[in-house]
Amino acid sequence: MQPLEPARAQTVEIAGKTLRRLGFGAMRLAGPGIWGPPDDRANSIRVARRAVDLGIEFIDTADVYGFGVTEEILAEALYPYPEHLLVSTKIGQVQTRPREWAPVGRPEFLRHQCEASLRRLRVERIDLLSLHRVDPAVPLEDQVGELKTLQDEGKIGAVGLSEVSVGQIEQARRIVDIVSVQNIYNLAVRTWDPVVDHCTREGIAFVPWYPILAGGLVTGAGVLTDIAETLGASPAQVSLAWLLARSDVIAPIPGTASTAHLEENVAAAQIELSPEQFTALLETPTTADVPA
Repeated sequence: MQPLEPARAQTVEIAGKTLRRLGFGAMRLAGPGIWGPPDDRANSIRVARRAVDLGIEFIDTADVYGFGVTEEILAEALYPYPEHLLVSTKIGQVQTRPREWAPVGRPEFLRHQCEASLRRLRVERIDLLSLHRVDPAVPLEDQVGELKTLQDEGKIGAVGLSEVSVGQIEQARRIVDIVSVQNIYNLAVRTWDPVVDHCTREGIAFVPWYPILAGGLVTGAGVLTDIAETLGASPAQVSLAWLLARSDVIAPIPGTASTAHLEENVAAAQIELSPEQFTALLETPTTADVPA
């Protein structure tokens, strides 16, 4: 197979902003099991501030992370937000126990969650609000339609989706412009390859959650390790570099509660894979295992 040319774009357009493609996911700023506040709130605030200091321009969170605590931490750490920073959040889920979530897409509940996120983030408009999960018990048109209504009211700037198929994306786009799609995607789990390709063609930002799947690269670990050693990088950094090379619209959001880990992740944006390295990783077998 002829080596494929890796993507080289440094920035991506999301919600009217031109952003550096490597972002930050705030989920791990919450407590253990993403259940309530962190044990060390001051540390979570330091990590959020350090992310911006390192040049991160896209931070993603959700109202369900720690029952809204990550939104409160981001506001405490960063408000008033820098003009260049995009802080996005998600609604449409509830947490039933540590690390267990369930979709709730009733329009009145989505509105309630949006209003609560506005208060916690200390803003009058959320620049990017995503439907965290599609609730199978509620028509998609009703869920997306409520986001469109909130947008018309000026409470949402732009609308995104999460864990959706190509068909669901196109169904939603008939109601409102969709600027981003956030699905699980990494070197080991590439179930959503068709969605990545669709977003690339349509110019929709693709935000892979769980961009580094620890322990999930068993079949391709040798290739990954060899390339990491050649580049003088960690396997996690090469995994992020591969995502950035996969498509110009991909904006990974690796999360951490460690400043050192954050700095390692940010450095991955400087790694350039050769066409041969990119193709070798692309051809590694994947796993069907998807974390809950």
